[in-house]
Amino acid sequence: MNFVHAKGAIIPARIKEAFKVIGYFSYADGEVLCDGDACVISDTEEHMQIYIKKISNDGARDIIKKTRFGEIMEGLRKGASYAFDRGAYSRFFDLAKKNDISGLPAKEIFSESCPSDGMHFVRIQLVC
Repeated sequence: MNFVHAKGAIIPARIKEAFKVIGYFSYADGEVLCDGDACVISDTEEHMQIYIKKISNDGARDIIKKTRFGEIMEGLRKGASYAFDRGAYSRFFDLAKKNDISGLPAKEIFSESCPSDGMHFVRIQLVC
């Protein structure tokens, strides 16, 4: 996983296209599926099911929900970190650009070599 901190990025007070779906997250028993400390965001439900099998030891994570750009931005404001797969990051990146959020890695970061387990994420957390 690539670790990226979007240093100095400023989130605007009003988010454009906050309703747009970025991808999916999973939770069970109040616990969100994470890779380290970052909430995993997948581009499809099918990919999330694969990540659940690879990351979760208990296999009980069966609730998968959509997450929207506005929800992710609110989480970032509160200090959360997210691990996006290729498709989800592409959607997030495009909407971040529309909102004049800079300091993010280019989408081409996914063209670097992929881990053998097929789980390639970019971790985003805003830091001051």
